[in-house]
Amino acid sequence: MNIHVPSTNHGLHDPKVKAALERLHRAARGDALVFLRGLPDALAAKARGKSLFDGLEPHMKKAFIQISHAAGEAIYNTARAINAKRIVEFGTSFGVSTIYLACAVRDNGGGKVVGSELEPTKVVQARQNIASAGLETFVDIREGNAMKTLTDVEAPIDLVLLDGWKDLYIPLLKLLTPKLRRGSVVFADNIHTFRKTLRPYVAYLRDPQNGFVTTTLSTGSGLEYSVYLGAEN
Repeated sequence: MNIHVPSTNHGLHDPKVKAALERLHRAARGDALVFLRGLPDALAAKARGKSLFDGLEPHMKKAFIQISHAAGEAIYNTARAINAKRIVEFGTSFGVSTIYLACAVRDNGGGKVVGSELEPTKVVQARQNIASAGLETFVDIREGNAMKTLTDVEAPIDLVLLDGWKDLYIPLLKLLTPKLRRGSVVFADNIHTFRKTLRPYVAYLRDPQNGFVTTTLSTGSGLEYSVYLGAEN
């Protein structure tokens, strides 16, 4: 039986973790070219009355759609501060954010990051990337629709990261809220990038009846930082 003792060191300086993150952040710079190539399809979809996402979806298999290093440090630091043991991630992609989260769980003494990713090829590569960082023991990536794959996550959940399809942020939050512990943290990425699309999400969090206090951080592309205090009776 392996017993993990909370680390007093900053785990992001672990050579394996640092090397994996540096490699992946460099590779993610190619996202700009992916989106540029997908722009005509996105605009065509918009012209047909569909969302930009519909046009971009075929191109997403190659896109990292990762959090920034600054955002990664923010979620790592928060996970350490609240001693997170069980974390749920929506939108694992190639596993960049998962590495930050899994590193925090390891440094907290152990636990699990439960990730969800729809694209099978990304699941394979994410697992490889996480293994290269030496963190595979702390991660469970579930392939498929998050509204199905995350239904049986055990309570209590200490931290949630939402970084997948934006129209699922509210449904997923509602799915997971009954399992959140008081004081748990929910991060949602791309608040500035998808300001219009995510306006209802931010409004939902700012409604006191839903049990959250929230603020938008300027980190990266806009990171919504929300603390769960419990729904009003």
